[in-house]
Amino acid sequence: MDSFFELNEQQKRQLIDAEMLFSALEQAEAQAIRHRGSLFWREQDGGRYLISLSPHSRQRSHGPASPENELKYRQFTEKKAEVEARVKALREKVDECRRMNKALRVGRTPDILIDILNTMMRYGVAEHFLVVGTHALFAYETAAGVRFPSDVMATQDADLLFDTARRAAFMEVMKDRKMSFLGLLKKVDKTFERGELDNSTARNASGYEIDLIRRFPPDAEDESEHPLRLTAEEEDLWPVRASMGQKLLSVPRFDQVVVGVNGAMARMRTVHPLDFARIKRELSRNKDRDPLKKSKDLTQAEMVEALVGGYLPQLAKPAKGTAAGIKPGGTA
Repeated sequence: MDSFFELNEQQKRQLIDAEMLFSALEQAEAQAIRHRGSLFWREQDGGRYLISLSPHSRQRSHGPASPENELKYRQFTEKKAEVEARVKALREKVDECRRMNKALRVGRTPDILIDILNTMMRYGVAEHFLVVGTHALFAYETAAGVRFPSDVMATQDADLLFDTARRAAFMEVMKDRKMSFLGLLKKVDKTFERGELDNSTARNASGYEIDLIRRFPPDAEDESEHPLRLTAEEEDLWPVRASMGQKLLSVPRFDQVVVGVNGAMARMRTVHPLDFARIKRELSRNKDRDPLKKSKDLTQAEMVEALVGGYLPQLAKPAKGTAAGIKPGGTA
């Protein structure tokens, strides 16, 4: 299709290998999380007791030495060593892959977004957000092994949709981490600050913005704002209500490993491309929408529909209520 620029065969092969390797690292790191902490023996009151130490320094006794505890200790330590060795080996391979990705110009997702997605994953809050808006196009084009025209992708801000239905679980994680969401962004770039006039936006010194949005209340007649801060931290962000928030949360998910300009990788969670296109079309017809944005909405909707039709036909009729995710290359 004339509207898209296809990656060459070498780039496509590299993209497929990169995604497989990154997925393997994700699985290994998830297993490593289950083996965080440690088990050790403690001499106490003339006996020998098996003690577990959690990642948050909480200790628990498993009782005195016994064949069962000896086996538990041996199995845990052996598995922990095995998992840590696998994670280390995979991280080294992923770093090699990153260099090859960069050399072959496989990716063009903004590096800072890659870092933010990985940081959210590392701190255990990625599942509470969806990347929506223009940046979702990076997931779609990567899945198809093509490039959208640059003018369709032009933006300096990323929209993150927060799932307020799971806010309690999110706040529990952040409280445990003793961190605000703005603090998490500062882990990526210390120059991120909350907007002076818009407390739903964080902006860094380069002008890159993270805009936080959320759904409207379940009651369609309720038009009051209902201010909501992400965490208890006074300086944290306040997601603003988006008219399409509920629709975006109710459609099938689309997960895709994306690649940055520097070759680094991250998993992007967004919405199914055809739902993205449908919602963008609705926005383009909204009489209250900024005319400049309406034109871009329609263009993006048409481009994504063409992408699915030409490169991702397996996504043309998604199973309702199921997540979608495919290998790069689309029709391979």
